[in-house]
Amino acid sequence: MSDTNKHIESINSIIENVDVVDLRVPTSDTLLGSDPFHKKPNYSAVLTTIETNTGHKGISVAFTAGAGNDWIAYGVKDLAKLVTGINMSSFVNDPGAFFRLLIDHHQLRWLADGVTRMAIGSIVNAMWDLWAKLVEKPLWKLLVDLPSEKIVQSIDWRYLQDALSPNEGLEILNRNYEYREFREKAITDIGPKAYSTAGWLGLTDEQIIETVNEVKASGLDCFKMKVGQDVNFDKKRLAFIRSVIGDESKLMLDANQIWGVDEAIAHMMELFDFNPTWIEEPTARDDVIGFVKISKSLENYGIGVAAGEQVPSPVIFKQLITSGGIQFCQIDATRLGGVNDVLAVILIAAKYEIPVCPHGGGIGLCNMIQHYAVWDQICVAGHSDTQVVEYLNFLQDDVFIQPIQISNGAYVVPSIPGWGLEMNPKFVEDHTYPTGSIWKDRVESGGITFLA
Repeated sequence: MSDTNKHIESINSIIENVDVVDLRVPTSDTLLGSDPFHKKPNYSAVLTTIETNTGHKGISVAFTAGAGNDWIAYGVKDLAKLVTGINMSSFVNDPGAFFRLLIDHHQLRWLADGVTRMAIGSIVNAMWDLWAKLVEKPLWKLLVDLPSEKIVQSIDWRYLQDALSPNEGLEILNRNYEYREFREKAITDIGPKAYSTAGWLGLTDEQIIETVNEVKASGLDCFKMKVGQDVNFDKKRLAFIRSVIGDESKLMLDANQIWGVDEAIAHMMELFDFNPTWIEEPTARDDVIGFVKISKSLENYGIGVAAGEQVPSPVIFKQLITSGGIQFCQIDATRLGGVNDVLAVILIAAKYEIPVCPHGGGIGLCNMIQHYAVWDQICVAGHSDTQVVEYLNFLQDDVFIQPIQISNGAYVVPSIPGWGLEMNPKFVEDHTYPTGSIWKDRVESGGITFLA
């Protein structure tokens, strides 16, 4: 059978089953991932696997910080009833129609964004993973090779056209079209530039030095530090960080929404001497007016504002970008409703010349965001001059069969089909909540009654 016929047969496969697993890792033991709000997170993921009658599997993860992981898992299981029996060809022919089937459900829509959109994104991302595997391409390559019209067709434009019309989206994609082959070679040679979150709030100075030195050895020269509990502690910690990374390295700060608007401005006035590139999530994730006020107040100090990992919809992204509320757009791989939503946000950011600097970490987020970064830097922004992509150096080697790789301060562009989210079976078995061996005799510390 020729490759073409094989792909046609695969595309006509039928979805037979959707498997959902609640995975949780007790990172609260080490305080990796700790910040002002998430003091003792247990990094967790809903692992979704869509299976077809031809034996193909599409995989996605939805990242959480522990309690509530089961809420998303339930949502994915419920949505699976709408997906089972679908022919993959219907999704491939019109990804936008499939997306609207889920996002516009006449009763579920009442639940609004947040958990609902994350559950929908779990299904949508697994479908794109399946599509990429059926044509034997990495997810980024599937996106790069799609006609511009197919990308535009995938997006729900209803609430976005006052900021970006479908025709404008098409123009952005087409203006870089003739350079795609050149850009693809360039980005696959060097990879998208990475930065490391080294300064988790609960870590000691010695632990931070260990992390910084480890990622420095991989060529990284951009680092992020958590701030927000106490200004004097922040000053002391940032002085220490600067002494370790040097004045030439970029330093980013992250408050994880701990401040009110005026509090954020006042706190950052105390920290500008450390020359931060941005302050991330200085206030509530959906306070667009607040972000605008903070951005204007910090503009003269050369400090940008970044957000996105908890922005719950493309509409809020639209408002943050078009109002000048953010200067760095941090798309997340599992916060929105999957690939379709993220494509829209990246295109809006391109129109308003806001660099896309994806949020990574968690379980599987770095594995996924690298695909968006590659697509953006080939097809949308068309350059790699202003973007950095978050990288975390844990929960990779023992988790994924094909862990992410960093070289010369950049992601090594993945070459395996799909997202590359296949996990080691032993990890899945041990970390399934609450039955896995990791949770034996400690189930309470993994759930909602575990308080910091």
